[in-house]
Amino acid sequence: MEDSVFSKIIKGEIPSHKIYEDEKTLAFLDIRPVQPGQVVVVSKLQVNFVWDLPAEDYAALMSTVQKVGQHLRESFPEKQRIAVRIEGFDVNNHAHVVLIPSNNPAEFNAHPNMEAEPDHEALAKLAESLRF
Repeated sequence: MEDSVFSKIIKGEIPSHKIYEDEKTLAFLDIRPVQPGQVVVVSKLQVNFVWDLPAEDYAALMSTVQKVGQHLRESFPEKQRIAVRIEGFDVNNHAHVVLIPSNNPAEFNAHPNMEAEPDHEALAKLAESLRF
């Protein structure tokens, strides 16, 4: 399988705004968030579907999702929920989980502006404040 964009981020071939990393997982800010603080959590093992992960890697991914989600809840107290999305449409061939600080379904279901250039300066500043 060809390396996904996430595998290239994991390998450091593509820059990212990391907020958490351990042996099996990586969490970084989405460069086109629908809400500030939107985070992508990936397994370092590239598989097409989250359920294709071996049990140990699946458990590690979900443990990181929980840690990051709790951290985001503390970091964004004005948001009622840290919504969770597992879909696999935007980046094929690499299972991932998206966490979105949200107050309502409209915020969660908003669509990013894919034509806008990411504000890497603002993302870097936010990542610095969220890194743990």
